[in-house]
Amino acid sequence: MSCKNNRNIYKAVPLLVLAAAFLAASLLPGPNAKPAVTAPVDSSPVSSSSSQKKDFIKYVEFNVPYITLKKTMDIDIQSHREGGSISWIDILAYLGAKYGGNFKLYKSADVDTFINKLKTKSVSEITSGMKYFPYFHEAYSAVLSGLLGKYRKDGKDEYGLIGFSPIAKTFPYSGCDDFGVKRTYGYTRPHLGHDMMAATGTPVIAVESGFVEALGWNQYGGWRIGIRSFDRKRYYYYAHLRQNRPYAAGLAAGKTVHAGDVIGYVGRTGYSSKENVNNIKTSHLHFGLQLIFDESQKECNNEIWINAYPLTQLLRQNQSEVVRNNETKEYTRAGNIEIELPDEPSQ
Repeated sequence: MSCKNNRNIYKAVPLLVLAAAFLAASLLPGPNAKPAVTAPVDSSPVSSSSSQKKDFIKYVEFNVPYITLKKTMDIDIQSHREGGSISWIDILAYLGAKYGGNFKLYKSADVDTFINKLKTKSVSEITSGMKYFPYFHEAYSAVLSGLLGKYRKDGKDEYGLIGFSPIAKTFPYSGCDDFGVKRTYGYTRPHLGHDMMAATGTPVIAVESGFVEALGWNQYGGWRIGIRSFDRKRYYYYAHLRQNRPYAAGLAAGKTVHAGDVIGYVGRTGYSSKENVNNIKTSHLHFGLQLIFDESQKECNNEIWINAYPLTQLLRQNQSEVVRNNETKEYTRAGNIEIELPDEPSQ
């Protein structure tokens, strides 16, 4: 939960070099690929020999800052509301290819340059000489595809932010960029999520629509929920939920949830092989986001977990309003927004 600069994290090799290595072999290497991160605590190693010959992304370092996400998102939304089709993913992939993934080089003027070029050229024309644009586009699409889209509210069709903050509206929380900070329970490892400090009982919200893939006790995460996006690219992990009553009423493995739904409650369970134990010192929500380009990556030693902190900063502007049932003491979402979903969500 500390945000001190004691990060033992895998940032020694520039992302551009990694991307070059990936794409040199039809995007990414096979059997000798270096693990991007230490396997997270909610996983067990599985054989991936059957998938090593496939071409899929095996490494993503998502370090796009909030200020860049906000600017590009606003451009995307404004364009669609005016009948255009500018995509923030196109912009971010252009910047990623331009900077080699190093957003410390970010300049707002580079966004403006890209937008001006779109007045006379297509995205493919602008990026035709950028070797790594396809890699960054696929990687950033995997991160962001579920956050913007069409929805219907108060009988009106709208377009905008459809992803929600993991913490319900009016409930205070705090946090910092703690991705990669050392953890030592069980074994030494980097922190592969973002801790959102909030009071026990604070309603936890589904960021994106999907289906419940994991539910129950985990020695490290305590009571936790894993929700898979309908396109299967994202696995949202919510951990350290409340003792005794961790989940929203009716939540079950395999059930479909919608963005903005209450799914559980903040607590401090975990760090125990025995179920329902509060061994976490401070109440908080551990929020993690795993990217999955091939099913062999779901539970293995090469899982891709990204820094979700800038995403939570962005999503803070869209918090789900909830109401409390005084009899059951359960919270549910206050309103209903119809979000356009895939035609046939699959599991």
